[in-house]
Amino acid sequence: METKQQCSFFLLRYVPDAVKNEFINFGLVLVPQAAPPEIRFSRDWSRVRALDPQADLELLEAVENELRDKLQNASSDRASALKRIEDSFSNALQVSEIKACLADSPAQEADFLAQLYLESPRRQPAREASARQQIFRRMRAEFERTRTWQAMKTNIVVSDYTRSGDPLTIDCGYGVKSMVKMFHATALKNDVNTAKVLAFTFPRLAEGIMRAEGRQAELTAVVEDDLNRTDESIRFAFEILEQQAIHIVPLKDMPGVAAQAAKDFGIF
Repeated sequence: METKQQCSFFLLRYVPDAVKNEFINFGLVLVPQAAPPEIRFSRDWSRVRALDPQADLELLEAVENELRDKLQNASSDRASALKRIEDSFSNALQVSEIKACLADSPAQEADFLAQLYLESPRRQPAREASARQQIFRRMRAEFERTRTWQAMKTNIVVSDYTRSGDPLTIDCGYGVKSMVKMFHATALKNDVNTAKVLAFTFPRLAEGIMRAEGRQAELTAVVEDDLNRTDESIRFAFEILEQQAIHIVPLKDMPGVAAQAAKDFGIF
């Protein structure tokens, strides 16, 4: 197993009004201990324009080039370089506090953090939200039927086991012996990105649960019935979930899942 790299990262913030202290994150710098820094900038300035229609976008774009030049040419004294960068910013440009993280791949970690902190949440069409809610309601109904829902932990906050700021919550789960079993309603027909989020997050979640509770973690994605696995996007979703040992259960199999939960709880 490859050793994780110790990294630190900070955000660049646009703060047009120091009194209100409202800001938009527009850049991210991740600095590994023994590798070049990874720099990510927003490519969508609509959030900045919404906060300040008069924002100087050319200045914000120029910051990226300045950062790359100063950090890459100061590998022996990055702390001083970061301080000079912060001091050179106007009051409208601020640097967040520096946070630590561990990364298998600094580039991939920077991509994930940029998506988390710099991108606006994509609004899902109403039908997509409805699809997940339909799965969730039927999943919950089966657990309620076996009187196990009330005994479960619901809305499991993933950041309790991964890192501060992780926005994902898992629908429900419970512990049995040395195992934590978790279940998440996952609509794949209209948006396979949910599968990508689960596949990325679960290994880190499992590590966190093992570290905090000394238990193995198991995750089941509850999906729509009769998904067409010949469809390229559906096949991709199944593959990335299975690669991370995430179980995939169609709604029609939920009675059996709920019955097993009842056995685990000793409810007959």
